[in-house]
Amino acid sequence: MGEFRLSYTTRALVALALALGLGSGSPLRSGPRSDGAEVLAGSPRVIDGDTIAIGETRVRLEGIDAPEAVQTCGLREGGTWACGAAATRALSDRIGGKAVSCVPRGRDRYGRTLAVCYADGRDINAWMVRQGHAWAFVRYSRSYVSEEAAAKADGLGIWQGQAMPAWEFRAKRWAEREAPPNSSPQTPESCAIKGNVTSNGRIYHMPWSPWYAQIRMAPDKGKRWFCTEAEAIAAGFRPVAAR
Repeated sequence: MGEFRLSYTTRALVALALALGLGSGSPLRSGPRSDGAEVLAGSPRVIDGDTIAIGETRVRLEGIDAPEAVQTCGLREGGTWACGAAATRALSDRIGGKAVSCVPRGRDRYGRTLAVCYADGRDINAWMVRQGHAWAFVRYSRSYVSEEAAAKADGLGIWQGQAMPAWEFRAKRWAEREAPPNSSPQTPESCAIKGNVTSNGRIYHMPWSPWYAQIRMAPDKGKRWFCTEAEAIAAGFRPVAAR
């Protein structure tokens, strides 16, 4: 769920998105805005708490970082809860099968479109942070700092107890992953992304995927190790979607 922000525009770019006639199926695009960008619109498929897909376009919700699907967070009274699965479910429920409008803000290093997305005229990115289902990803953007502060003050979601930020969780999982043969045991550069071949196509799994440990690598069956998501995508593999 990491992002690499390449461009920035203001948050007040929703007017044209709301004026679109939205449908289902393939993504619909408006004409270019005055700044030359386009609004991506359509009925999305939720991949995880901060990523959706509209048609073949993978969209990363800019400025936020939701818990990974397999991640758990602390409860106020002790114990843990499945905050990652809850974030995915919350995003899915918030969209509720509706079409969305996404205002692009560049691309990340994996080729995903970074965007602020809207449903029913409301900023979905902001809603996820305000409800405590995501952190403001201040490494790349300070757009949602106020929403995070409000969620924290109210003790919502990830703020009801101890919770490791998603970016720290990913770094920890890299260090604890199952290292492939002939690789350095402690660095992401050891190519720990698993490319699996299934009846549903070629799918890659990051070390924090819920199914990562279940995949047994068999190169003779087309399964491959990858060093980066970009490498996996270039080879024709797609990211696994959370359930």
